[in-house]
Amino acid sequence: MVEPTVPTVNAPAAGPGGHRRTGPGRDRFRPPRPRRGTFTRGLTGVLAFLLIGEVVGRAGIVERAFLPPTSTVLGRALGLLTDGGFLQDIAATLLGWGSGLLIAAAIAVPLGLALGSLPFVNSAVRVLIEFLRPIPGVALIPLALLLIPDQAQMVRFVVAYAAIWPIMVNTVYAVGDVDPVARDMARCFGLGGFAVLTRVALPSVAPFIATGVRLASSIALIVTIATELLAGGGEHGIGMFVIQASGGIGTADVVFAAVGIAGVLGFLLDVIMRSAEQRLFRWHFARQGVAA
Repeated sequence: MVEPTVPTVNAPAAGPGGHRRTGPGRDRFRPPRPRRGTFTRGLTGVLAFLLIGEVVGRAGIVERAFLPPTSTVLGRALGLLTDGGFLQDIAATLLGWGSGLLIAAAIAVPLGLALGSLPFVNSAVRVLIEFLRPIPGVALIPLALLLIPDQAQMVRFVVAYAAIWPIMVNTVYAVGDVDPVARDMARCFGLGGFAVLTRVALPSVAPFIATGVRLASSIALIVTIATELLAGGGEHGIGMFVIQASGGIGTADVVFAAVGIAGVLGFLLDVIMRSAEQRLFRWHFARQGVAA
């Protein structure tokens, strides 16, 4: 009797961090793009929100001095975007956001790698981390005012404290999720602990670090503006602009316009970082089968 022949299937090549890649050619690295319907629904929601604001403002349900129509706010926002002073405020906020986020990443990534790779270090500092992590960054503003007289340095300190946790937690759990077979294989080839960390663990952990940075980015922007609002004393910043504008009479449209611009700024930063994440780690999202 002739035994049936079982077709053999070649195993796909291993990707960074020991993960196997599937699919023919370069397409295996392409994450699925968001559907057009998702964008359309999102745009519909935004337009509906703006329309409701226009109707409520025009109907006089709330006095226009406190809730101006959407068209008035949008007109004021366009005026602010052509104002040199307000552009300096945006630049100051972005500087505080970027520098604080960079400091947080520089601390959180090595710390997360150490905590994820060395269980005894993790167990030694876990209680301290779980104690500090729930403390909101804005709660440290009074303490930071006492210890750090310079406004810009204080903003960087508070932002770095608030942004460090998402990056570090993502890094710790990603290190623990590295394929143990890839680690053992690297050790069989004579790689030491540091080489395994940099050549096997780090490529696998990098997409999760990028996700942590993206999540921390939104937190950093919120804390930056909140610190400018609560601390005061600075020359520029969106928070400083809002607190100064809110002190006048009939300036609700200016305040709403500045807040709206801050929201758009946060959205654009998230889109930019998400796009960079997809381009840098296409192999990761292709393996996951989802868009970032």
